Amino acid sequence: MLITTKAVLDLHSLLAKDSTFYGDLFPHVVQWRGDLYLEDGLHRALRSALHQRSILHARVLELPPDGGGAG
Repeated sequence: MLITTKAVLDLHSLLAKDSTFYGDLFPHVVQWRGDLYLEDGLHRALRSALHQRSILHARVLELPPDGGGAG
């Protein structure tokens, strides 16, 4: 399961034909304590789901369970 961190979806970004042309092609995901959080790329993830794709390629940052804080 992929947990979103955004509360608002911009339909202009979702429907733009060149939305993946500019910027990073892959959504950003943070893995923490076994959960996957979609940090950036909600529009790409939704577009993929609307095309009934079950796989989403993303950049994943794996954090240690303690948060990785210095101390």
